[in-house]
Amino acid sequence: MSGYFKDIYEGIATALIGMKITWKHLFVRNVTIQYPDEKHDIPERVRNRLYVNMDDCIGCDQCAKACPVNCITIETAKSLPEENLGETSTGHKKKLWVTRFDIDIAKCCYCELCVPPCPTDCIFMTPTYEFSEYNRNDLIYRFATLEPGEAAEKTANAERIKMETAAKRAAELEEKKRAAAEKAAAEKAHDAGDPTAPSPIEHVAQRTDTRERTPKPSNTGGETSEPSSSGDKSAPSASSSGQPSSSGSDPFDMKTAPHDGSASVRSDAGADRDASSRPAAW
Repeated sequence: MSGYFKDIYEGIATALIGMKITWKHLFVRNVTIQYPDEKHDIPERVRNRLYVNMDDCIGCDQCAKACPVNCITIETAKSLPEENLGETSTGHKKKLWVTRFDIDIAKCCYCELCVPPCPTDCIFMTPTYEFSEYNRNDLIYRFATLEPGEAAEKTANAERIKMETAAKRAAELEEKKRAAAEKAAAEKAHDAGDPTAPSPIEHVAQRTDTRERTPKPSNTGGETSEPSSSGDKSAPSASSSGQPSSSGSDPFDMKTAPHDGSASVRSDAGADRDASSRPAAW
């Protein structure tokens, strides 16, 4: 029996608590605010229309990625090496031109998820809530500061730099492939026992010397000195240290350097080798 009366009491008390606000306004005079001349005070943390400070925007695209309804559209172009875009108020260096920064406020759900990811705090929500329009396209806010012509120019420059970088990388890759093919061919010829084929180490050294060393010019008079014989010690010849002779011949040129039975020349690998110890094919 006690439970029965307890349930009745809780039901009446709950109804009275719910009607408390209604009874409070029942005996108070109604006051109508004359909007828009008079407005209510809004809370400090209200979430309304978005705003972007483009002076601090670095084009990181973090806000657009965080937006759940895809109402933010950002397009950027990489700056040239000689261009200085400056820094933001937070000390971040700008490296990208923001050619487009649009917010379709008609799609915005005012969740504020785009604000925390911003590293420079350039996007935030304002207390402005009066922005109704007759045309839906007027609800697309464009914050980019570049003119259409300037934006097109920055985009074209970025595309040109991108294509040049891709072409350079392709050329480097092709050069590596060619060098690998030449090295493989040299190894194959050396393993086959071809006496005229250089070893893989000498092949690599020959390529290095070809790139880094510039051939010395020949005599202006057109005269070519003959290599000295093995018995003539006083005649100029290529010494074991690899220095060029007085006739101007290049000791690093395997085609023009003198090779006799006793003369010592420097190979492309940089080591002193005695010509008398080499096979007859050399």
